[in-house]
Order: sequence, then structure tokens, then C-alpha cells
Amino acid sequence: MRLTVVGCSGSMSGPASAASCYLVQADGADDSGRPRTWSVLMDLGSGAMGALLNHVDPAEVDLLVLSHLHADHMVDMIGMQVYRRWHPVGGLSPLPVLAPAGALERVRGVGGDDESETYAGEFTFAEHRPGEPVQLGPLTIESFPVNHPVPAYGIRVTGPSSRPGGPERVTLAYTGDTDLCEQLVPLAADVDLLLSEAAFQEGRDTVRGVHLTGRRAGQLAASASVRRLVLTHLQPWTDPEVVRGEAHESYRGPVDVAAPGARWVL
Repeated sequence: MRLTVVGCSGSMSGPASAASCYLVQADGADDSGRPRTWSVLMDLGSGAMGALLNHVDPAEVDLLVLSHLHADHMVDMIGMQVYRRWHPVGGLSPLPVLAPAGALERVRGVGGDDESETYAGEFTFAEHRPGEPVQLGPLTIESFPVNHPVPAYGIRVTGPSSRPGGPERVTLAYTGDTDLCEQLVPLAADVDLLLSEAAFQEGRDTVRGVHLTGRRAGQLAASASVRRLVLTHLQPWTDPEVVRGEAHESYRGPVDVAAPGARWVL
């Protein structure tokens, strides 16, 4: 299983990165037993559609998972819709989308369309159902409700190891946007990689119930016994080394800061 950062800028696209978008891929077999690569996108924020073209043909994405419906995590759904409807080879098959309730209406509003636009030719929407894993080829996707001002979900993905001699199955977790809450520990428990937002900075951002700080992300990583912490969703005005230092205050494992194009092989 492989994780590639498509975009990681927090709350908006930045001078060096699109907003939130992460590509998870694993090799497996199709229904006929033929080998293929399975691809899952987690979020598709502002600027992400263009950046995605550097990593995978969007026609080959098997599932799009939206952690929540804030614009910096889903606004480029319209770019994906255009790509699928007007592709030169003809319209592409609908892309399955796992999202919070109301995703169709949210996408319709971003696109500026009336209720006659169902996007049925481009997307099929399903709602997050905690406790009901979704199976996609060799990947298992689980949803966990988290603590944000709108309905939001963390995402846990389990798949085959890409490293010879390693464990057969590996796991990553993505917090989406959240502050600390009880569901984060089962989301992140014993994962090989925790992709954690850290949009707030200790001493600067005091409002609660919105985002993690580096320190709180580190506390989560330590309490959940994760093997590697990757900090993401930092706004353009934040010094990443300050947030990384906060995480190291409570977590002794490796801490990386997400960057466009960064890739981890699990």
C-alpha cells in the first residue's frame, strides 16, 4: 500500500500546494483475477484536480472518500465532474463517492446547478457508515466520526504490504479535520502511518472543537501507538518546524511534515 500527497495546504490552496487530497494505492486483482492497481482518493480540495494529473489518470480512480464537505476538501469535485463528463474518449463511468450526508446538494451548489443536475453520469454517492467497512479490491476502508463544526469523518485504510518480508497487511489512518475526541484513538490504533491534521499552533490558536495542534497530534500518536506520524493541513502562514516540534513533545516516533508529491510505501 502506498500513500502519495497530492495536496496538503490547510484551509486553502497555498503557494506551493493544493488543498487536501491524498492518493492511496495498492496492487491486487480485479474480479477476473487479473493484476491491477487500485486507487482511492481521500478528499479533493481546491487546486487538487490539476495536481492529481501528475500522479494518476483520474479515470483510473476507483473511489473518492470525502472526509467532510468544507470547500478546501471537496470543491474540485466540479473539476472531476467535468473530466468524467467531457473526456475526449467519451463519458466515463460514474465514480463512487463515500461522503457525509448532503454531498450531492453540496456539489450541486458549488457547480451552480439547479436540482435537475443529479451528476448521476459522473458520481454515485454513498454515506459514511461507521462500523460498516467498505471493501475495494485489496483495500478495506473504515469511517470514524470526528470533532469538527460540520459532520466529519476520519478514514482508516487497511491493505497489502508493499515491502518484501514485511507483514501481510498494513494500515494507515487519516484524521480529516478534527480536534481531539474519543473516536480518534480507535481510528489510529496501532496504524503504520497516521496522517494527522495539525492546522492550529499552540499559544496562537485557542479555539477548540475545530483543529488539532502539533502537540495534540503527537498526543494522539502516542496514545494510539502509531508507528509514524505525518502532519498535514498546515496553513500557508504556519512554520512547519514549529508544529513538528510540538508533536515531538509528546510523541517519540518519527514525525514527517506532508509536502506535495511526498510518498510513503507501507
